[in-house]
Amino acid sequence: MTRNMDITMTDPHAAAADRQPVGAPDTPPVQEKKEENFFVFLAKLVLLVVVFRSFIFSPFNIPSESMLPRLENGDYLLASKWSYGYSKYSMPFSLPVIPGRIFASQPERGDIVIFKAPPGNDIDYIKRVIGLPGDTVQVRAGQVFLNGKAVPKQRVDNFILPLTANTHCYGVEFEAQTPDGGMACSYPQFRETLPNGKSYNVLDLGTQPQDDTQVFSVPAGHMFLMGDNRDNSLDSRFPAIEGEGIGIVPQANLVGKASVMMFSTNGGAEWLKPWTWFTAARWSRIGGTF
Repeated sequence: MTRNMDITMTDPHAAAADRQPVGAPDTPPVQEKKEENFFVFLAKLVLLVVVFRSFIFSPFNIPSESMLPRLENGDYLLASKWSYGYSKYSMPFSLPVIPGRIFASQPERGDIVIFKAPPGNDIDYIKRVIGLPGDTVQVRAGQVFLNGKAVPKQRVDNFILPLTANTHCYGVEFEAQTPDGGMACSYPQFRETLPNGKSYNVLDLGTQPQDDTQVFSVPAGHMFLMGDNRDNSLDSRFPAIEGEGIGIVPQANLVGKASVMMFSTNGGAEWLKPWTWFTAARWSRIGGTF
């Protein structure tokens, strides 16, 4: 006995089409999603950079010679932002999003600090901490006296600074020739040692009016700062007048502590000559700590 069977052939593509929801677009909006993802990524990147620069490390460049011999014009360093706490000066453009100063700690004598310079409190300066609250500071004949006692100052070998696009000598009496036939500046150099044992080199180019000062008393919450290039630094020896000095600086103005030398250039690089980006670098200075 033979049975008749009806067999229905089904097209799989047609079935898939039948299962597609009514009104669904033929192609998904891939382009719109990609654009949305890009802007989300960009926003996260900006937020990450702001957080890093505000609370962890921030780069600073050295545009002058007030901190010779430790810092040279053309140095780029990283400053730790957590060392002394956070305030509005920790934020980009000094945005007032942090009330007062949080997690505050006091610097130590000898620290190299970045701060907002009085009286405008809008320009980053870098100097060395000499006096803290309760200290008295005076300079006599070019020697620092801290709390009435002379800070030891020992003569060492001259500081030799090759002449580059970033440097110039303060007078012909400081010009010298290097063994390779080039020209350099040769400056008298001394080693100072603070009571806490911190030692560093300073330059003293001769007798200057700022070599003799009054006795300064450092009030609570402040610090007395000096540049290591003693005869070419507008620091706490001078009253806080725009372009003339900074006075005794409030610790609330602290931005960070110099930590690592990130890069250094002698100023001889040219954008249109990529090889000069390497020849102008002071490779021996990169990576140094403070």
